[in-house]
Amino acid sequence: MLRSYYNANVREAGLDEVGRGCLAGPVVAAAVILPPDYSHPVLNDSKQLSRTQRETLRTDIERDALAWAVAEVSNEEIDRINILKASFLAMHRAVDQLTVLPEHLLVDGNRFVNYPLIPHTCIVKGDAKFLSIAAASVLAKTYRDDLMEKLALDFPHYGWAQNVGYPTPLHKAAIRAHGPCRYHRMSFRLV
Repeated sequence: MLRSYYNANVREAGLDEVGRGCLAGPVVAAAVILPPDYSHPVLNDSKQLSRTQRETLRTDIERDALAWAVAEVSNEEIDRINILKASFLAMHRAVDQLTVLPEHLLVDGNRFVNYPLIPHTCIVKGDAKFLSIAAASVLAKTYRDDLMEKLALDFPHYGWAQNVGYPTPLHKAAIRAHGPCRYHRMSFRLV
């Protein structure tokens, strides 16, 4: 059962990103502040949920959260600064957009660049342990999946509606056949 990190009334914002391993599209991060006593019977790491569950949870999280935000860093920015820095930048941008100031940041993973004046804790597999990080994982995943499906309308041969930019055999074969497009990360090994 997932829980809050703090037992006291500390406004914690969970942070998670999605899309680091993709060949195309942005990296997307979300920040979520849930009410202190929040619980949800289905909320879990977005990778453990079905698409239908994620979509339902997205609605619940957006309705119930004290504050939430989603931010992205484009493939061009990723190529300029590298994917790790881009992941941190996306998380910072998400925190920047929160309408409620968090007192502590819970970051999924083992590294983070300090956010000014807000302490943080990095938690490996935090999206499977803490509610606010799981909520952030759901928002980031659903937002990015929707974005890649929209981009797939203009670039159907890459299979983004199914692979959302990840390096599947079909995606790599399409890059070999058609070349990369403006949404591909040119600093990545594409094929």
